[in-house]
Amino acid sequence: MNFLKLFLRAIVLIPGVVQGTEALFGAKTGEQKKKAAVEIVGAAINIADAVTMKHIADAGKFTEGLSTLIDGVVMCLNASLWAKH
Repeated sequence: MNFLKLFLRAIVLIPGVVQGTEALFGAKTGEQKKKAAVEIVGAAINIADAVTMKHIADAGKFTEGLSTLIDGVVMCLNASLWAKH
């Protein structure tokens, strides 16, 4: 499958994954929940196969970027009506 299509499908998953990790790991720290979210989205993208097939040249930077995307989604959700006040 075209990597860009696969990647964009995984990006769409991020808000649901963030909400799900919050529900599952509510007592954990933010960093632990973010690590879980990165792992879940990374598995959805199948980073290991993408690296092997040379779709991802630098897995570390890719994961860092994914982590930044998750931070942005959390920031948006916390600033919205979704956040509990």
